[in-house]
Amino acid sequence: MKLSEKELEIVEILERDARIPNEDVAKMVNLSLEETEAMMKKLEDQKIIVKYSSIVDWSKISGHEGVTAMIDVKVTPKRGKGFDDVAERIYRYKEVKALYLMSGAYDLSVVIEGKSMNEVAQFVSEKLSTLDSVISTTTHFILKKYKHDGTIFEKLDDDKRIVVSP
Repeated sequence: MKLSEKELEIVEILERDARIPNEDVAKMVNLSLEETEAMMKKLEDQKIIVKYSSIVDWSKISGHEGVTAMIDVKVTPKRGKGFDDVAERIYRYKEVKALYLMSGAYDLSVVIEGKSMNEVAQFVSEKLSTLDSVISTTTHFILKKYKHDGTIFEKLDDDKRIVVSP
């Protein structure tokens, strides 16, 4: 679907900050509040704006120290359906936070969250690897998030060394 210049501006503004007041969005795109809200509703109805969400740094909240894993999955696509059938079976699991069709050595990339590494291991061994189409999996655990969806979590300390020049 082709968006107008104003619609594209609205999408870009909301992608950066979904909590920005509609009045501010209207001023930024130089439209009336009514026109802006009508465009936003249209974008929502057409599922271009799918959901408004927050990015949370869970590592700073005690009692919420779960683990996130990225699992590379090699599958056999179904005749006439490709990867869609197996992808649908995988994304229906509540543990799955994201699922992508990939190019390269693996077909699917699955992002899951669990309370522990053991919980993730159980998901892989009891649910994911038992699916008929799944040939192999490789699990990667995220140890620390530096940046997610364009948001930097912790700025690294500036270099405190003294600059030496000839």
